[in-house]
Amino acid sequence: MAEFASLEGKNALVTGGSRGIGRAIALELARAGASVVVGYRAGQDEAEGVAAEAGGRAVQADVSSAEEAARLVEDAGDLDVLVNNAGLTRDGLLARMPDEDWRDVIETNLSSVFYTCRAAARPMMKRRAGTIVNVSSVVGLHGNPGQTNYAASKAGIIGFTKSLARELGSRGVRANVVAPGYITSRLTDEISDEMRSLMLQNTPLGRLGDPENVAGAVRFLCSDEAAFITGEVLLVDGGLGM
Repeated sequence: MAEFASLEGKNALVTGGSRGIGRAIALELARAGASVVVGYRAGQDEAEGVAAEAGGRAVQADVSSAEEAARLVEDAGDLDVLVNNAGLTRDGLLARMPDEDWRDVIETNLSSVFYTCRAAARPMMKRRAGTIVNVSSVVGLHGNPGQTNYAASKAGIIGFTKSLARELGSRGVRANVVAPGYITSRLTDEISDEMRSLMLQNTPLGRLGDPENVAGAVRFLCSDEAAFITGEVLLVDGGLGM
């Protein structure tokens, strides 16, 4: 019997794949049988470690640059799967937010998705096959104080992906969003006990998620089992966003 959500023979690119959720996604797609390219901006040793574990390769690129994003997609070869996970935060209240903190977050989190999808879309349409999963956040649905830039970027990913799904659907290409809630990471390791308690109180399952929880959702959406799903937002948030 064939393995559920198999990606055997597929070629996948994961941006922001050197650590955290991106690392988990790269490894999960590899376990599903995909050949994985790990895109990264910094952290070469980490990225190469993930690529070695996944049996793939790591390619450096700053996807907030249109030219570098296009180079990354071209270097990755004929893509069956594109996962946009690259992102950063520059938190701060709006009244005191520097212009560069707004631009850095929008360019890295949102413009990068436009650049990579634009580069990957035409070859996928020609082959009339392919799937794109863009990683957003529950913050993009509900907002968060001190994260106007991050929330805008993640909400933008949702609108972008829904429009993309309408454009590409007739060519057999799917595009979906995964929106994580509070996931165990270096960031959540550093938050105060008070903030952690509040996060857990607002999450019906009463715990933080693991990167692997997000990776499993991405794998499903990339697989043939999700062949009739496009333009959707799958929340992986323990019920936080319902």
